[in-house]
Amino acid sequence: MQNPATDARPRYHERLAPSLWLLVTIALAGPMVSLIFVPVGSTFALLLGGAVSALLVVAAIALAPVVSVQDGVFRAGRAHIDVRHLGDPVALSGTEARAARGTELPARGWHLIRGGIDGVVVIPNIDEADPVIAWTVSTRTPDRLAAVLRAAQA
Repeated sequence: MQNPATDARPRYHERLAPSLWLLVTIALAGPMVSLIFVPVGSTFALLLGGAVSALLVVAAIALAPVVSVQDGVFRAGRAHIDVRHLGDPVALSGTEARAARGTELPARGWHLIRGGIDGVVVIPNIDEADPVIAWTVSTRTPDRLAAVLRAAQA
């Protein structure tokens, strides 16, 4: 019996789910719904409010965009590009990341920016036929994403 070959290609996968404080804020819609349905019945209102809270939190997590690098393709939300078309990624955090999300944000770039996520990776697009000049992507681990992109380009 042979051992299957291990896949040594670099991989990265991150769901840009909302932060805890935002999930708590989303869950507060449930008690508001409960208050509306109290005249119908307090038990019904309580169950409906709990169901609404749970549904909204699950939906917020499930519908969050995904950033991934797999099989030589970089995906940021619904967009994707081969890593061979990308230049050297720059991992930013703190003040530099805030500037990259604000005043230095390229108008002709692809942006996947999420509030509550401090880190940003800016990746130049070296494909001359593509009108997008750079990708600016939020990530909780900018150094790791930049390292995986570099490894995938090698």
